[in-house]
Amino acid sequence: MKKIALTSLLAVFAVSGAQAAAKNVLDGNPLYMPQKNHFVSETYLESHTNATNEATLGERFGYGITDRAMVAVETSFSELDAFDTASWNEVALDGAYRVIGDGAWKLDVTAGYGVDAMRAYHTDFLDKDATFYTWTAGVRGGYVQKDWTLMGRLNFIYANTESFNWNEDEMWANHIMNVGFSGFWKMSDYWSGVVSADYYKILDHYSRPAAAGSWDLSAGLNLNLDATKYVGVYVTKEVNHVAKGEWKAADGFGFGAKFGIDF
Repeated sequence: MKKIALTSLLAVFAVSGAQAAAKNVLDGNPLYMPQKNHFVSETYLESHTNATNEATLGERFGYGITDRAMVAVETSFSELDAFDTASWNEVALDGAYRVIGDGAWKLDVTAGYGVDAMRAYHTDFLDKDATFYTWTAGVRGGYVQKDWTLMGRLNFIYANTESFNWNEDEMWANHIMNVGFSGFWKMSDYWSGVVSADYYKILDHYSRPAAAGSWDLSAGLNLNLDATKYVGVYVTKEVNHVAKGEWKAADGFGFGAKFGIDF
């Protein structure tokens, strides 16, 4: 899924890292919230060891409505075999409101809507056989200290072949629960590490056993260029529920790089 091209930024901007402020505004912390009238952009490029002929470029762009509320839009594009074919993947809109945020404890309520895929490989735009629509509602929260953060999240996802097709469950995975956590460690004013684990469980009774549950795992390292910019690299791994009581790690691993800026 994610190919590393932005890693060169680690060398290009290494000198800028020496200017990082003692208190970073944006550094990959999972409970980051942009201030009022601030924008945030996170761009990523990724691939997979089992599909290095495919790369995905994505962008998440957000805006702080207030110091406690934000909205964001995300989209990505993939190419295969040196642009022999390409895909416009998801377009997603989501928002978050910070219910608790004055002290070390943080709690957000979240909601989102997404379309995936806009135009998959070798299909038409919004092809009815290749596109599905999702609604998401959830909460996330955690504890923030000077040098570390722990965060947990719970999301419920409804997916179907149309945006408002509530009464006809036409997909084998209409109802999905996501439970996850993230850990953040600020090693210095310049370097930080991030780990995360997300479990996805299909709640439909007719779901295929092989897809009844999966874990998405990731670990990354970030370098702050200054108080409002960072670059990072990461690896991902998927572990699938293949039978009752049996789990199997998917072959290979994903890898990628990202660049974030608050302005």
